[in-house]
Amino acid sequence: MRPLAVLAFGGNALLRSNQKGTYEEQFQNVENTCRQIIPLIRWGYDIVICHGNGPQVGNVMLQHEAGKNEFGIQQMPMDFCGAETQGAIAYLIETALDRVLYTNGLNRRVISLVTRVEVSPKDPMFQNPTKPVGPYYTEEEAKRLAEETGSVYREDPKGRGWRKVVPSPAPMHISNVDIVRRLAREGKIVVTCGGGGIPVIWDHGGYRGVEAVIDKDLASALCACQIGAEALYILTDVPKVYINFRKPDEQALDVLTVAEAEKYLEEGQFAEGSMAPKVRAAIYFVRKGGRECVITEAGQLSNPACGTRITLK
Repeated sequence: MRPLAVLAFGGNALLRSNQKGTYEEQFQNVENTCRQIIPLIRWGYDIVICHGNGPQVGNVMLQHEAGKNEFGIQQMPMDFCGAETQGAIAYLIETALDRVLYTNGLNRRVISLVTRVEVSPKDPMFQNPTKPVGPYYTEEEAKRLAEETGSVYREDPKGRGWRKVVPSPAPMHISNVDIVRRLAREGKIVVTCGGGGIPVIWDHGGYRGVEAVIDKDLASALCACQIGAEALYILTDVPKVYINFRKPDEQALDVLTVAEAEKYLEEGQFAEGSMAPKVRAAIYFVRKGGRECVITEAGQLSNPACGTRITLK
């Protein structure tokens, strides 16, 4: 049986911070990232791809707001926006990867699944929404919207205005995960859990979507555990994990044990909203039986010893 790896594409795989987010830019970025995973395919890995959607879902929320203001079109809730961007980004990945596979003479099919991820309605994060989403508002606009919709708005720490904040509950179960596992083991490359998955809760005999955002890296780690993957690759914009990042004594880390990673997290070495969630996802995956998690940038994947490897011991 071939080894199975889950690849978590970071936001930079889709959209760079200095770009406007045009279709052409995003497709080119995705195609470039897909080229970088060819070595893993040539080495015989079965592949599952998860991805982020932060910039895209923010843009969709802006589009919905403009539609409401200009044409009176109803603004859609977060779960709908997540599904919309999940499908769009999966289309880009599937199309770009097909082209790259063809160019490299590889006969592998790519299949995308719009994926719901179950969360608990009792998750404490629902009582403390912290994840900023959507456009910035003035304080007056934010107060008015909070009264009209019941949503929570908080001031941006960098002084750019007020933004809606939603919960970020822990993922519990990936929908259709058995199908993801079967397709991957058949040699298909499966795109799933986009944006951390569409958050849903079980409610009176069925699922319903909730206003929330699931961390993409943690959802990727859960997916990797539930399909029995040996390796999890978290692709970001730096080649390795660093301590004392961007300081004179900055140090790149080749290997981290779970104990060392937990120690550095406790010391505050990894920034929230940046490297800390990735390290937590790596710890989760390895503690649940994964062989190793590699955190690196996509361009390093041709090197079998790339990135920072997180292992149990």
